[in-house]
Amino acid sequence: MGRSLGGLVPVFALAMLVACHPSNRRADLGVIYDEAAQNIGAERNPVVVIPGILGTKLESPDAMTPVWGSFTFGSADPDTPEGARLVALPMRAGVPLSKIRDEVVPTTVLDTLSIDVGLLRGLELGAYIDILRTLAAGEYRDETLGASGAIDYGGLHYTCFQFPYDWRRDISEQAAALHEVVLTALASQPGGGQRKADIVAHSMGGLVLRYYLRYGPTPLPEDGSLPELDWEGAAYVENAILVGTPSAGSVLALEQLVEGVNFASFITPTYRAAVLGTMPAIYQLLPRTRHARVVDARTGEGIDLFDAENWVRFGWGLADPDADRDLRALLPDAGTREEREAIAMDHLRKCLRRAAQAHRALDRPASPPAGLSLYLVAGDAHSTPDVLEVEQAGSLRVRGRAPGDDTVTRSSALMDERTGTGYVPRVRTPIGFRSVLFLESDHLGLTRDRLFTNFVLYTLLEQPRD
Repeated sequence: MGRSLGGLVPVFALAMLVACHPSNRRADLGVIYDEAAQNIGAERNPVVVIPGILGTKLESPDAMTPVWGSFTFGSADPDTPEGARLVALPMRAGVPLSKIRDEVVPTTVLDTLSIDVGLLRGLELGAYIDILRTLAAGEYRDETLGASGAIDYGGLHYTCFQFPYDWRRDISEQAAALHEVVLTALASQPGGGQRKADIVAHSMGGLVLRYYLRYGPTPLPEDGSLPELDWEGAAYVENAILVGTPSAGSVLALEQLVEGVNFASFITPTYRAAVLGTMPAIYQLLPRTRHARVVDARTGEGIDLFDAENWVRFGWGLADPDADRDLRALLPDAGTREEREAIAMDHLRKCLRRAAQAHRALDRPASPPAGLSLYLVAGDAHSTPDVLEVEQAGSLRVRGRAPGDDTVTRSSALMDERTGTGYVPRVRTPIGFRSVLFLESDHLGLTRDRLFTNFVLYTLLEQPRD
């Protein structure tokens, strides 16, 4: 016989290694999608792009000042009383959040950033220019770029629309504005308009989209009840792609509400906890109490983040007894410390109630209606803060990490209701995703990943309709 089976094992193993070794081949997306991209006709839906938190430029027309989107000279500086009041939302005791307005307006999606100091890190900025590049590869023509003269489309109709919104405000308030953009996108198509649009939403923008699909332009009622889940927005949308959306929240939102944040290097402005604490949308990014993502360091028990008394107990955010310096800047007309603290606590309670109400609205289990397909693109390769523990004095420390995109955990993107419980087979989520694509990129890198580009172009240009 001479040769045993064992003598063949190394040769077999080598053959398997060669066969399974990844090559450097990359799909030529230009070749794959060129014909579909060039054929812009009645079969193509217009696309709306929704950014996440921080992803829209904010300006103050009255003050002639960039409020967000530029760290250049003349921009609002939150380290000054005047700048802090521009960046923060006003606070008024006894007035519903929806009735509290300022002069700041959203202008355009923040695809680039003007900065002349420091090294910017950790912002959700590159995501939008990368989404626009992906859509440009599919020959989608952007309304904002065409109207500004940045690109001359030769009179051809627009097929891509950006949705800038005030990311500081209650997420449900954005539904009416998104509805107008969707109607504009549909009406602008040849032949009187398309029946439905496709929407790509990044990060918190996915929460705006999910709310709109379920409730259309109807905001949350002021009495704390929930609107009718009639899927009114879904009547106008065929494909909804959520990218890195924290459907179950993020512990990083609590960290920023408690500690404030410096988005760039030490020489750029600090956004103090009291300033961020005026913004209802950030509270709506908090994790659910039932998932026990924030726990007492002594007992390990979950903390109810929507009970204002816990914020008083730990001295967090607007309830911080040392926040009066910031409150004086934000509330110059309040004469005493007691008056300022009463206004701040009233605002905190309203924000927490609104966040809990928004969560109930988004967490109701419901299958998408026929004609709507929900997709998720999420990261699962980066160790991401998942559980915070709270010391007796209120300080926060990361207790646990989980797979994610370094900002949003995999389980949050899925809205996996198994979180915080023992093992249960199969994901349990109130969101009826048609399919999920997991990438190894971080939160910003998801939209520049070639697999994301391939997936989006196939979904929008080639996927058969039901």
